[in-house]
Amino acid sequence: MDTFWGYHSEWNLGSPGGWDYQRITQEIGKAVWNRLQQIRPIDIELDFDHPLLYPIDGFTRMLVDGHHRLSGGNPGLVAVIAEEETLEDVTENINLANRLNAIDGLTGALMAPHELELHNGRACYRGTPVSIAFVDFNTDVLLNLHRKHELQALLQLVSEGRVVNPRGTEPINVKSMFELLTSPGRERFSAESVARTPWTRRFLPGRAVGPQGEPIDDLIEWTRSNWETLVLKPERGYSGMGVRVGGVNPDADEAVGLALEKGLYIVQQKIPLHLWAEECVSYEADKGVFLERVQTDFRCLFGASGLFGFLVRYGGVPTNVGSGGGVQPLALLRSNLSVREAVKRINDAMLSIDPDELCSVLEMQQQLALDHRFTYLLGPIKMALRPRLITDAHLQQLRGYTEAVWSDCLVLEQLYMEGALNEMIDIEDEELSICRSQPWGGTAAIFATDGLFSFGAHPEEP
Repeated sequence: MDTFWGYHSEWNLGSPGGWDYQRITQEIGKAVWNRLQQIRPIDIELDFDHPLLYPIDGFTRMLVDGHHRLSGGNPGLVAVIAEEETLEDVTENINLANRLNAIDGLTGALMAPHELELHNGRACYRGTPVSIAFVDFNTDVLLNLHRKHELQALLQLVSEGRVVNPRGTEPINVKSMFELLTSPGRERFSAESVARTPWTRRFLPGRAVGPQGEPIDDLIEWTRSNWETLVLKPERGYSGMGVRVGGVNPDADEAVGLALEKGLYIVQQKIPLHLWAEECVSYEADKGVFLERVQTDFRCLFGASGLFGFLVRYGGVPTNVGSGGGVQPLALLRSNLSVREAVKRINDAMLSIDPDELCSVLEMQQQLALDHRFTYLLGPIKMALRPRLITDAHLQQLRGYTEAVWSDCLVLEQLYMEGALNEMIDIEDEELSICRSQPWGGTAAIFATDGLFSFGAHPEEP
């Protein structure tokens, strides 16, 4: 049976993105694959159309079901709420609002949070009450915007349980939670999550227990001395900002100094780079066609009903699109081959293509990206030429894996509600008040795990 290797590097329980970017990536990737087949036929059957390769579908169903739960069969407005400066640039939010707007009985609208208003006791947008809202930022951002704009209408949506994701996930939406899964007491969590969690500790001076159970006299100095095998990350961060990786960022003093200066960091065991890498064919004018080793990232998106799908990223370290990474199409391998052998055949065939012809494929890919407005905060999103491959057996394992993570998040929330995590949560009281006004309790949400996984095509360990 096919298996997958590796670890998750973080969970996102606040407002994960990427649920529509994979749909666009699939459409472009399938067109590129068909063009490559015309130029150099490759005797491999790939499926670009499996429902789990389009996570936007499950996410949309969740929002529609949420509307019906709150409003019955009545018409309603589903609000997609994002920071004002992103409204014209974040394509997937634009697409989500348009998609919802096309559903009978629903109006979808994209708006900044201060465009909401209270009218006759209801939170409204241009006079129409909001049935349910997806909020594309975390609660710390919400609080900052509230202080600037007086967002009483949005806070009312929160307290009425109309916001996805529920703000009650925020206290456990910190990377320091992984310390619990790698410490005594981890038996209360699923074996699947524990096995895929790299050793993690809050980055604080003093004694600690190391990755192999060894005693550490001072975690700060130990991190400095063992930097090659470690990673430092903000407890609450996004887009790879502030992350330092041993070996990739070789200056241990700079990394440790940054973490101490900023505060609220974790130190984490580095996942071996070869395990979350693959070789892809690239083209550059001065180098022609060549094989390039890239780092890969496999985001799973899921909710109470199970797995929605994936976002596949690639690039350097980190792979975050907000840090200059790109995306990769995903395809199910239908031929009777191992993933490793199929990837090798595809790479070999692409390497044999005339550089000018491959350049024309790239130009087609770039034009399709422009047609789809395939951009993020930094501009156009890079895209790999060949798809990443998985199998049906991998899908079954990923379903079980994400069900385990969902269950473990419920355990974390229960620990938080019991007060057992108080010393691990450094969130100001006003933000915690917002979180407490909308407990999660397993209600509708879209969660993400960022997996540094291999499905069988990783390079041999150097």
